[in-house]
Amino acid sequence: MTATTTAWRELAHQLADEMAAEGVLQSPAWRDAVEATPRHVFVPRFYVQQQDGQWTETSADDDEWLAAVYRNEPLITDLATTANGNRVTVSSSTKPGLMVRMLETLDVHDGHRVLEIGTGTGYNVALLSHRLGSDRVFSVDIGAELVDAARGRLTELGLTPTLAATHGAEGLPEHGPFDRIIATCSVPTVPWAWAEQVHEGGLVLVDVKPSTHAGNLVLLTRYADRLEGRFLPRWAGFMAMRDADLAPEVGSLIEDVNTGSRSSTRLEPTPWSSLVPWFLVQTRMPGKVAFGYLGATDQGPEWAVFSTPDGSWSAVRMQPDENGEREVRQGGPVPLWDAFEAIHETWDNLGRPNWDRLGLTITPDGRHRLWLDEPDGEVSWSLLPR
Repeated sequence: MTATTTAWRELAHQLADEMAAEGVLQSPAWRDAVEATPRHVFVPRFYVQQQDGQWTETSADDDEWLAAVYRNEPLITDLATTANGNRVTVSSSTKPGLMVRMLETLDVHDGHRVLEIGTGTGYNVALLSHRLGSDRVFSVDIGAELVDAARGRLTELGLTPTLAATHGAEGLPEHGPFDRIIATCSVPTVPWAWAEQVHEGGLVLVDVKPSTHAGNLVLLTRYADRLEGRFLPRWAGFMAMRDADLAPEVGSLIEDVNTGSRSSTRLEPTPWSSLVPWFLVQTRMPGKVAFGYLGATDQGPEWAVFSTPDGSWSAVRMQPDENGEREVRQGGPVPLWDAFEAIHETWDNLGRPNWDRLGLTITPDGRHRLWLDEPDGEVSWSLLPR
């Protein structure tokens, strides 16, 4: 047994201890999988973005690489270059604690067949294969090179799950039906093709996000005529599912805020400051919302900027004045910030419900109905296809 083998096994044991202490890792079967699966095989290198926006690579040649791989942290594992020359992330190794939390939630049993949407590095496939056996694990990813690399790493460990380079929205119908589907990428709406590939009574665990940060993990049960279930209590986020094996497009942002109407707000302008209403307001948005910053001050960015493909935009000053007010400027067909203010007020009046009071029902016609507390309750919203 080499020193590296001894080191990683001890690090994997410590990682399992940490996740168990947090209450994330609960079952002996998943603990066995974590301690038996060498994460470093799946993360031979990762990238860290510096304050100037540049990326640096850490690999097996670096002294800190092995310890970093077994920390309970996400790691960026692949980058792509956009048409304008920017490097953007296209694959990552999810935070182990989040992976395990999802696997525990998935409630798999011996004999289950599981489809994963988003192969990535292959680490999550390895955990599933250790738990269920390779012949019962299937995974797809749009990135052909990612799939080939994952297959090689899994084979090195004697694992032979079924992998395919294909669009995740299509699933893998030729190998269905499955008992469980788990998506390790986010989707604006849930493809009905997944429902058709799950046994009645089976589960689909997926991150529904129509726009950046706007959504959460939801656990859906397959019924004869629908998918239905609740959002998980803790927020989590994944990179969006790509439609092609290319660098993802970044939504364009308004560059001139000196036009449009002017008003003020007492709300914070960053989406993650009010995650639930930020999700609910997507039911009123005319398309996917791009978010970013514009301008600079001694205290940081000057404006938080929101825009949609139809030309609607809003800009909110990051810093409030002495009265706690922030200036708002808006233009285009839809006043985006006004819609957020209205939804935020509704959320306040409902008692500021958290994620676990929200649920989702999906029907074969593609309709996505968000509901509060009960599927047939009086409060609901319609999530529009994107």
